[in-house]
Amino acid sequence: MNTNELIDMLASHAPAVDRRVVARRFTLAIAVGLLLGLLGLLVFLGIRPDLAEVARTPLFWLKLAFPASLLGGSLWMTTRLARPGMPVGASWAAVATPLTIVWLAALGLLFSVSSGSRHILVLGETWRTCPVNIALLSIPAFVSVFWAIRGLAPTRPRLAGAAGGLLASSTATLAYSLHCPEMSVAFWAVWYVLGMAVPSAIGALLGPRLLRW
Repeated sequence: MNTNELIDMLASHAPAVDRRVVARRFTLAIAVGLLLGLLGLLVFLGIRPDLAEVARTPLFWLKLAFPASLLGGSLWMTTRLARPGMPVGASWAAVATPLTIVWLAALGLLFSVSSGSRHILVLGETWRTCPVNIALLSIPAFVSVFWAIRGLAPTRPRLAGAAGGLLASSTATLAYSLHCPEMSVAFWAVWYVLGMAVPSAIGALLGPRLLRW
């Protein structure tokens, strides 16, 4: 048997590729991460008592839109990095755009108030605990997202790990927004971003070890 015959034989017996496997794995991963994050929120932190009232304000929905948009962008990036040979493409812009918008909005807010009031808008009341809470709530999603990535074939494990960490932490931040009392975009621009950056950095560090195949 020559090489061409061997290749033809192997190709003829190759199973069909399920084109929905990526969507199924990540749908399950995000659902599990979000549900367990919400459960952890309910058990350890609780929902803010004025949620029904604050949910009537546009600012609350903008607050949810920030992690939700990062979730969408990081999901796009992660699903591409989980497959060999796929370029990151415009998913970079999908992650960078909401960050840029929030940072510009935060700067505009800070320049619109007196210098003595700026630290209040940035620090709020929960700056010490916010990043820690986001990082801890990210743990279930981090595990499920890395399970989803590992079952595929990432060839850039460090970058895939960072994107997966951002996907996990943005999922957790979406849940955490139901507890967090802070309504200043300057607060979100600093402490939400820091809370999401920690799992992203951990993902980049652990990616080469956990995502090998």
